[in-house]
Amino acid sequence: MFDKILIANRGEIACRIIRTARALGVRTVAVHSDADANALHVALADEAVLIGGPAPRDSYLRGDVIIRAAQRAGAQAIHPGYGFLSENPDFVESVEAAGLVFIGPSAKAIRAMGLKDAAKALMQDAGVPVVPGYHGANQDPEHLAGAADAIGYPVLIKAVAGGGGKGMRLVEHPAQFMDALASAKGEAATAFGNEAVLIEKFITKPRHIELQVFGDGVEAVHLFERDCSLQRRHQKVIEEAPAPGMTEEMRAAMGQAAVRAAKAIGYKGAGTVEFIVDGSRGLRPDGFWFMEMNTRLQVEHPVTEAITGIDLVEWQLRVAAGEGLPCTQEDLSITGHAFEARLYAEDVPAGFLPATGRLEHLCFPEEARADTGVRAGDVISPWYDPMIAKIITQGPTRAVALKRLEGALAGTEVAGSVTNLAFLGALARHAGFRAGDVDTGVIARDLEALVAEPALASWEWAATAALAMGLDGIRAPLAGFSTAGPIWQNVPLADVELRLAVTGPRRAVVDVSGQEIAIEATEDGMRVTAAPGVVRGVLAGGKVCLFGPQPRVLALVDPLARATGPGAGADVVLAPMPGLVKAIFVAPGEEVAEGARLAILEAMKMEHTLVAARAGRVAEVLASPGAQVEAGAALVRLEDEA
Repeated sequence: MFDKILIANRGEIACRIIRTARALGVRTVAVHSDADANALHVALADEAVLIGGPAPRDSYLRGDVIIRAAQRAGAQAIHPGYGFLSENPDFVESVEAAGLVFIGPSAKAIRAMGLKDAAKALMQDAGVPVVPGYHGANQDPEHLAGAADAIGYPVLIKAVAGGGGKGMRLVEHPAQFMDALASAKGEAATAFGNEAVLIEKFITKPRHIELQVFGDGVEAVHLFERDCSLQRRHQKVIEEAPAPGMTEEMRAAMGQAAVRAAKAIGYKGAGTVEFIVDGSRGLRPDGFWFMEMNTRLQVEHPVTEAITGIDLVEWQLRVAAGEGLPCTQEDLSITGHAFEARLYAEDVPAGFLPATGRLEHLCFPEEARADTGVRAGDVISPWYDPMIAKIITQGPTRAVALKRLEGALAGTEVAGSVTNLAFLGALARHAGFRAGDVDTGVIARDLEALVAEPALASWEWAATAALAMGLDGIRAPLAGFSTAGPIWQNVPLADVELRLAVTGPRRAVVDVSGQEIAIEATEDGMRVTAAPGVVRGVLAGGKVCLFGPQPRVLALVDPLARATGPGAGADVVLAPMPGLVKAIFVAPGEEVAEGARLAILEAMKMEHTLVAARAGRVAEVLASPGAQVEAGAALVRLEDEA
């Protein structure tokens, strides 16, 4: 076993690797950018090395700098985590040329699976079923459009060097093809430095089921399947293992195909073979097709660990250190069920836009596994993926594991940035998902219901008022109390009139539309009349955050604040987050229709198209392609409607 390894990554995966390495007695070296100087993975590692500026190209993508850091620190091996350099064959070769061990597959194996078109041809030769499509080298738009016509709509355009949904577009009609192709190619060029695409038939009720494989360069095993069908914009949201409705016959067929895929490229280490499955008639051995192979550890690997009892990072270290496979296929079995929910800093009602902000409060329930790379006080920056944590639960049955996930999400507390926590809770309660009726279109079909926010109950308004006025059970327990009788105070919340009076130590009454609701603050939370249990929440950053099954965030109003200028309304298109202006599509004087594309903003590894909120004439273009802008920056202004 190694004495010391360097982890060429950041965030929760770096922390995850450090925990296993420490359990094995292996010392760890963290690398970090300027932005991550105080990050959790830096604090957990035995040593840490600064490798550059906050942009990934200036730090986490600088393979030469990372290799020198490993050499100087005396590390024997480099673990790439996932993302960044994890699937870069040139980096693998540079690591090995420097006399170090790359904890992962060979450069040859990564190259074999790195381009989707070549990988599909290889898999077809190995006897693995593939989706009908065009995987050729001719990238002429007219030729690709003809291929799409031949395959039959709907089709998927996919970047050949892609992953994570980037460079991928669903096209349902021929008239949409050219715009979708240009958009996919542009995003692929930015994300992967390769704009080439392939065209595939789109399965009408698709499920995304993947097989975890592990090889030692000669032999390979699979560690069963994960169902990753719950997705939005081709990004996984909640994953589970095993797949609901899976039969032993189908599992055997998929497992054999996945192992054949791994053996065909002499695979070494942890990898995932991803299949698209036709769920329209149940799971059948003739209804799955190879999509791609991810030649690295996956974000969702904890659910596989939960049902098998295997530490996949430990296996990675042991095989990289020269050991053979730790067990045979016959030694592996499934116990129970597991779920993983990805908690992100993102604005769900605004279209899942990535968000930033300081995490003023962060707490996870003890009964769930929470893989995270942040702590309370840390900042979600615009430079990296906005993941806060992965919440993992398990149980003897799917129903029990899902109920535990619902409880774990209700017990997760985050304040300081908008998150998808309420959305995850709604998914966990979704009737179809609870019944195991899943496919990749569930979220899109039911999005309106999933993001709908119920009106606040009277007890929620009362709890909000108490927190807004500082009645949290800890600070100033007698603030506002008078022996002469209750003194009513107005609560500074928008769109509602509330009054609160302190009636005793840590006690108050709130007037909600004429209904008086009693509150007692304790160290465990607030006891509120008619509330289903103890209510927890915090006041952070001028906002009240209530936690629980339906998290709430309400802004306080500064009664002294005054508007200093006219509202922009629909006249000015603003950057919804910090990012790079990738393209501007309009010029001053140009007439635009409502919904017309005005600009593309690139942020957090994704492209976001900004459109006109109304028809009108462009008055000013206030940013140029290549400009880095802050959230709220004005990009395009339309002439006044008058």
